[in-house]
Amino acid sequence: MSADEGLLLWVEEALAPVGRVTWRRMMGGATLYLDGMVFAIVLDDALWFKSDAVADPVWDAAGCTRFTYQRKDGSVATMNYRRVPDGVFDDADLLAEWAALAVEAGRRAPVKRRRTKRRDTA
Repeated sequence: MSADEGLLLWVEEALAPVGRVTWRRMMGGATLYLDGMVFAIVLDDALWFKSDAVADPVWDAAGCTRFTYQRKDGSVATMNYRRVPDGVFDDADLLAEWAALAVEAGRRAPVKRRRTKRRDTA
């Protein structure tokens, strides 16, 4: 798996009026940020927007599948990301609407804090 660089550049350009899109390569794909907020991932040529329990009904109504992957033990796991509707690739305004839903899900997500190493004070 890898991230389609053309797709990454298109998302960055299409969402420029909304905010600054940046990305980091991770696990063969890329994690996308809008003004510092995680809102999407790209694996191969697929764009997946962040979701949560509040946004899930909207994604379900649009027929957007949930992101799944196979673990090393053969079981299937899911993540709170949904495949974007096909129409967003032809319409930057539509992409921005779906991205807003993903950013809101990102804002509702609990903040993950990095663990600090404990130092013995003996």
